[in-house]
Amino acid sequence: MTQALPKTSNLQTFMDTGLALFANPPHKVADLSEETVRFGRKELDLALVEMPGLAALREEFAGKAPLAGARISGSLHMTVQTAVLIETLVELGAEVRWASCNIFSTQDHAASATVVGPGGTHNAPKGPAVFAWKGETLPEYWWCTLQALHWPSADGPNLILDDGGDATLLVHLGAEYEQKAQEPDPASAQNHEEEIVLTLLREVRRERGDNFWRPMAERIRGVSEETTTGVHRLYERVQNGTLLFPAINVNDSVTKSKFDNIYGCRHSLVDAIMRATDVLIAGKKALVCGFGDVGKGSVQSLRGQSARVAVTEIDPICALQACMMGIDVITVEDALADFDIYVTATGNKGILTAAHMKRMKHNAIVCNIGHFDNEIDMAGLEELAAAGEVEKIEIKPQVHEFKFKNTTHGPGGRGHSILVLAEGRLVNLGCATGHPSLVMSASFANQVMAQIELHQNAEKYGKTVTVLPKHLDERVARLHLAKFGVKLTELSGEQADYIGVPVEGPYKPEHYRY
Repeated sequence: MTQALPKTSNLQTFMDTGLALFANPPHKVADLSEETVRFGRKELDLALVEMPGLAALREEFAGKAPLAGARISGSLHMTVQTAVLIETLVELGAEVRWASCNIFSTQDHAASATVVGPGGTHNAPKGPAVFAWKGETLPEYWWCTLQALHWPSADGPNLILDDGGDATLLVHLGAEYEQKAQEPDPASAQNHEEEIVLTLLREVRRERGDNFWRPMAERIRGVSEETTTGVHRLYERVQNGTLLFPAINVNDSVTKSKFDNIYGCRHSLVDAIMRATDVLIAGKKALVCGFGDVGKGSVQSLRGQSARVAVTEIDPICALQACMMGIDVITVEDALADFDIYVTATGNKGILTAAHMKRMKHNAIVCNIGHFDNEIDMAGLEELAAAGEVEKIEIKPQVHEFKFKNTTHGPGGRGHSILVLAEGRLVNLGCATGHPSLVMSASFANQVMAQIELHQNAEKYGKTVTVLPKHLDERVARLHLAKFGVKLTELSGEQADYIGVPVEGPYKPEHYRY
C-alpha cells in the first residue's frame, strides 16, 4: 500500500489493521506506480465520453463553481465511473474525501488516478484524498470510512454522498453515543461487523473525547443516498425522529432506479458470472430471488444468455409482473434440487441460508447483486467451515468453493460443493467492473444535482428524506438523449393543455410508475 504511516509509540493502531485512526495520511490506495496511474487516467478519459450527463454538467457550470465551499465526504464504490463523478464534483468547486462502500469493489487503477488527479503525477499527486483498495478487511474498510469523514485541515464535511448509508450511520451512531454520554461497548454487538463499528467509535471517543461526532453532524447540510438499503435506513430514522440532517433519495429517481438497477444489472450480472466461472449460462436453470428493479435487470441478463429463469417474490404485484413475462414464480425450496445458478436481488437478509446451500446441487453457483453481504448466509457457511463440516477453497480472488463433507449428493455419493462469488457481496463489482459508464452517468448526474441542491438550499428541506423532483429527473434523461441521436416530439400548446402538462414538462405526475 502507498503512504506509509508514521511508526511512533504514541499512535494507537486500530484493531489488526496496523493503521492509526488519526495519523492523517493524505491518501491510501494500493498502487501509485506510473503504469497504474497511466492506465487509470486513460480509463477515466474513455469513461467521460460515455458519461454525457456528467460531461454536460461540467460544461453547463464551467466557471460558475456551484459547489464552492462544499466539503464532500463520499462513500461509494471507487470505480472508474466514480472517479469521473469525483472529478466532476471537484470541477464544480467542491473539496472531496472518498472511501469505497464495499471491500471488493475498488478498481485500484481508478483510485490511483483519482489521487494523482488530471494535473498531477505519480510522484506529485494533486487529486483529492482517496482511501480505498480492492480486498480490504472489514476493519480496514471502517478505517477508510473514518478517514473520508475526518478532515484534518478543516471542520469536517458539510455534505455526505453515500451508497448504503455507512458514512451516515457512523456519524449518527457516534453522535448518539456522545449525546447519551455512553462509551460504545463492542461486546454488545449482534454480529462481527457491528463489533468493528462499535470498536471504532469507542477508540475515537478515547482519543478525541465526547464531542467529536456531534459538531460534525451539526455542520453537515445533508446527504444524498445512492441505493435502496441506505434509503431504507434514512426513512427509518425519519420515522424514529433521529435523522440529523436533510437527505435526498437519489435511488428512487427514475433515471437512477431504472437505469442503474434494471439496465445496469442487465449488463453486468452475466459479465460477472462468466468472468468468475467461465461456465456456459445457456440452458442452465437460474433462480433470481426478488423481482424488483434489480431482479428484473438480472432476469433480463440471464435470459439474454438463454438461461431458464425462475424468480422468488413476496410481493403479489411483482409476482404477477413475472407471470406476464412468462417467468415461473417459485420458492427457494422448490429450486434446491436442480437449479444451477442462484442470484439474490432483494435488499433483504437471510435469503439463501447455509441450510439451503447444504441441499443445492453439486457446483451450483451462488451470488448476490442486491445489497450488503447478508442476503447470502456467509456467516453460517463460515461457521460450518470452522466446525470442519465444510472446506473453503479459494479458486481465485473472490471465487470460492465450499465443499460439504457430510452430504451425499456430490460425485460418487460423496459431499457436494457450491461456488460462492464475491463472498456474498455485490458480484458485479467483486468479480467484474460493475455497471457500464453510460448507465452510471445517469445515476451520477442525479448525485451531482442533489449535492448542488443540498449545498445551496438545504434549509428548505428539514430533517426528512426527499426524492429529486420530476423535472430534474427528466433533465437527467435529456442530458443523455443526444448520445443516442434522439429527436423528441414537441407538444403544441393545445396538446399540452389537453393533457394538463406544461409544454416543457414534466410530463408525468410524481406518482407515475415508469
